[in-house]
Amino acid sequence: MSDIPNDITKLSFEKALAELEEIVENLENGSIDLEKSIEFYTRGSHLKAHCQQKLNDAVLKLEEIKVSSDGKVSKKEIE
Repeated sequence: MSDIPNDITKLSFEKALAELEEIVENLENGSIDLEKSIEFYTRGSHLKAHCQQKLNDAVLKLEEIKVSSDGKVSKKEIE
């Protein structure tokens, strides 16, 4: 997939998710034409990727990954 458009990267997780839910509803409804469906699907894919990145970033903030001298990897939750 290509880079996420700037207008999407500026959205909060909540706003992006709300728009994605609206797109899914419209696609499931089936009342839009093929061209619009393709546009919605493409935007929805970008919104999904943006939301996933926001979630990944949040997880990284909550976990600290440590590698010991013997190579063992452990995670420590940050409170």
